Amino acid sequence: SLLTDPRSLAHQNPSPPRGDPQIAPSSAPSSPLFQPSPSLTLQLAPPSPHPATPFSRAAMAASNQDALIAELQRKVAELETTVKQREMQYYAARDSRAMVCHTGDPCFPEGGIPASYAKTIIQDYHHMDSNERLNTSSYVNVVFEPEEAAVAQLGMGINIADQTVYPVTFKVHDHVVNMMANLWHCPPSDVFNEMGVHAGAGTVGSTEACLLAGLALKFRWRRWYAAKHNLSHDEVRKVYPNIVMSDMYQAAWEKLFKYMDIEPRLCKSSYKSMILDPSEAEKLIDDKTIGVVCIMGNHYSGHYDPVEEVNEMLTRVNKEKGFQVGIHVDGASGGFVAPFQPEMHDVKWDFRSENVLSISASGHKFGESVCGTGWVVWRQREDLSEHVAISVTYLGGNADSYTLNFSRPASGILVQFYKILRLGRYGYTSKVANQMQTTIAIRNGLRSMKLNGKDRFVLLDDGDSGCLPVVTAMLNPALNLPYDDIDLQHAIADEHWYVSGYSMQYHCPMAEEITPLFTDIDGEQTMFRIVVKSNLTMEMGISLVEVIGRAVAWLDQHIGDDEDAPAAQPSITIKDDRAVSGGKMKGGAPSLKFRRTTTAAPGGPDFGTRTSLGFARMSRQGSGAFRTKHGHQAC
Repeated sequence: SLLTDPRSLAHQNPSPPRGDPQIAPSSAPSSPLFQPSPSLTLQLAPPSPHPATPFSRAAMAASNQDALIAELQRKVAELETTVKQREMQYYAARDSRAMVCHTGDPCFPEGGIPASYAKTIIQDYHHMDSNERLNTSSYVNVVFEPEEAAVAQLGMGINIADQTVYPVTFKVHDHVVNMMANLWHCPPSDVFNEMGVHAGAGTVGSTEACLLAGLALKFRWRRWYAAKHNLSHDEVRKVYPNIVMSDMYQAAWEKLFKYMDIEPRLCKSSYKSMILDPSEAEKLIDDKTIGVVCIMGNHYSGHYDPVEEVNEMLTRVNKEKGFQVGIHVDGASGGFVAPFQPEMHDVKWDFRSENVLSISASGHKFGESVCGTGWVVWRQREDLSEHVAISVTYLGGNADSYTLNFSRPASGILVQFYKILRLGRYGYTSKVANQMQTTIAIRNGLRSMKLNGKDRFVLLDDGDSGCLPVVTAMLNPALNLPYDDIDLQHAIADEHWYVSGYSMQYHCPMAEEITPLFTDIDGEQTMFRIVVKSNLTMEMGISLVEVIGRAVAWLDQHIGDDEDAPAAQPSITIKDDRAVSGGKMKGGAPSLKFRRTTTAAPGGPDFGTRTSLGFARMSRQGSGAFRTKHGHQAC
C-alpha cells in the first residue's frame, strides 16, 4: 500500500517523532548493471537541538510528508522502469551497456540481475575466446553429449568427501578405480582381497595424481633411508631426496619439486628421439633417489618412454646396490591411449613390470571426460598409498581420504564412469584408431609440402603407431626462412585454428635459468604441435593441412626482404584417395597431394594486410617468457 498510495504514510503518522524519517541516499554504483532494485531505505534524522513549537512541528511534518511522498513517487517510477527493462531482451535493456570485467574499479555487485542476463554475459565473453573445437594446442577434451552434461550436473550437488553420506556414489568411485587398475594390469593385493578395491583414488586432475604418487614415493624412501642409516624421524627429514625423469616432463612435476622439496634430476634427450635414456637415468640414481618417472606420452611430441628398459635397469641397480628405487608411470595422456593400441598390447609399460609402483592418468584428456578428472593407482597399499591416506571420522563415519583436497563435487567421477560405460574397450579402441588415422593424414600432408625441392617441414614426433595421436614438426632449418614456427602459429590463427608453437628451451628448476631442451639442437629453434583429439575428424584434419599450406604461402610472400624471398612458391591441393566400402576405409589414411596454388598470383586475390604477424613479431620480443620460462606448458 505504501508503494500504491504513498500518502498513506502521512495518514498513519500525522505527527512524526523527533528525528524525522528521511530517505537514505543510495550507495550503489552508477552503472545500470548490478543496481539493487529500488527499495525504501529510511533512517531517522538527528533530533533538533531546540524544542519545536506546535506550529513549527506541524509545518515540519507537512513539509517532510510532501518530500517523502515525492521521493516515494520517484522510487515507484524507477521500479516500474526497472521491471520493464528486466522484462526486455538483454540486448535491448540498459544492463547491456554496462562494463562488467572491463572496469577500472572492480567491486562486488550490490544487487543481482536476471538469470538469463547473467548467462548471456558469460556466453558473450566465451564467444570472444578462441573456438575450443579448433584448439589443437591443448590435450583437454572439449566435446560431450547432453547425457554427459546431465550426469555432470547431477554430480555437482554431491560432495564426494562425505563418503558416509553418499556411500553409493563412493562405491562408483571405487568401481572406477578398480576398472583403471584392471586396464593397467594391477595385480590383486591383500587390501584388494580384503576390501574389494585397489589402492587408488580419483582426483581433480593428473597434477594432483602425480603429487600424491610423488609423496608416496618420498615417504616410502624416507622410511627405507632412515632404517639403512639408522636415523631418527627428525634426522631423516633433513635429507634432501631426488627424483629422476626426462626433461620432457609436464609442468605438474615442477609443483612436486617446489612444494614437496624434492630435487629434480633431469635426463637430457635428443630432438630426434625425445625419450628417457635408461643408461643416462642410471647415472643420476643414488641412495637418495625416491623413484624414476617414465612418461607415457610426453606433451611435446607424444613419445612413450621405454618403461620395460627402465624396469630392467632398476632391477639390476637395486640388486647391485641394495636400493629399492621404483617407477611411477605418468600416463596423463597415454594412460587412456596405450591400452587401446594393438601394437602396445605386449609392451609391459604398466604394472606388468615389477618395479612400476604407481600409474596416473588424466580423465579429461584422452579419457574423454568433460570435467577435470585424474586417476592414480598404486600397486599396493602397504608402504605406498598408506603414506598419503588420511583417516576421516568427523563426517559421521570412518573412511580413508587420499586426495590433497577434501571437498569436491562428484562430477568428474560420475562423468568418467559414464564415459567408460558409454564407450567400453571397443569404443575407446575405435576412437584411438580414428585419431591415429587423422594424425597420419596430417603428417602425410606436412611431409608432402616442398619448397625449392626441399622438405618444407621436419617431422619430430614418433610416427604412425606406438605413440600419442600427436603431430610435432618444425619448419626445415635448411631453408633459412625469415620466419619461424611461432610466426606460423599466428598466421594459422587468422583462419581460427590454434596450433601451439614454442622454442626448444625451458626454465630449468635447478639452475633457475633458461636451458636448451635437447642436447643436439639450439634452444632458440622453434617447433609446433598438433594434438589430434577425438573431435578432430579426418575432414577437419585435411582442412587444417590446407590452412597450414595457405599460411606458409602467405608468410613466404609477406615476410622478409624481397631479395631473400623464396624463388618459388609452393602449390597445394588435397586429394583424398580413400575408397569406402561397407563402412570401412581401404588403404588406411587418405593420401594428401598438393597442387593448388594458394598464394596471390598476378591478377589473383589479394590476401590483404594481416595483423597477426605484427602481433607475432611483438610477441617474440615481448613475451618470450611464455616460450621459454613456461616451456613446459600446462596442457
